[in-house]
Amino acid sequence: MRPFYTFLLLSLFISCGGPAKKKEVAAEPIPTKALSNAKEATVPFPIYDFDGLEPLLHASDGKTHIVNFWATWCKPCVAELPDFEKTYAEQKENGVAMTLVSLDMPTMWEKRLVPFVKEHALRGEVVILDDPKMNDWIPKIDADWEGGIPATLIYNNSKREFYPHGFTYEELNTELQKFLN
Repeated sequence: MRPFYTFLLLSLFISCGGPAKKKEVAAEPIPTKALSNAKEATVPFPIYDFDGLEPLLHASDGKTHIVNFWATWCKPCVAELPDFEKTYAEQKENGVAMTLVSLDMPTMWEKRLVPFVKEHALRGEVVILDDPKMNDWIPKIDADWEGGIPATLIYNNSKREFYPHGFTYEELNTELQKFLN
């Protein structure tokens, strides 16, 4: 019986590639591989790292910008989107622009995000933030933000306010009026 177990262990060791192959696999950085695979996804939205997104957070074009950070897997985010869409439709003529920054994971872009945007006919500009260095970019958006979503930035040329919480239609419009008046 002992030779059988020895043979079995030896077979498993050889079939797994031994220690040399295990080191090779472990040496390949998993996040880099995941990001390179994610970049191959075809989606109809711009995909930004934080440096690419940052200009959208500081436009000085005379408009009032609503920038909402959300994800399809976030129930409070999804619940507030109709209120954002309604507000945007009502205020677009008053110089309001809306950007919906998806924080969905790359594996969700094609199978979840794209169908969600189509199904809900989102009219705000949808962009994807794909930057794993959250500890670097979250404080650049707001020093007190802990990274929870939904979260919203509203700004224009003269005022800037960050809201680390969800909104109802009435709350969003109340805050937006402070920027439009």
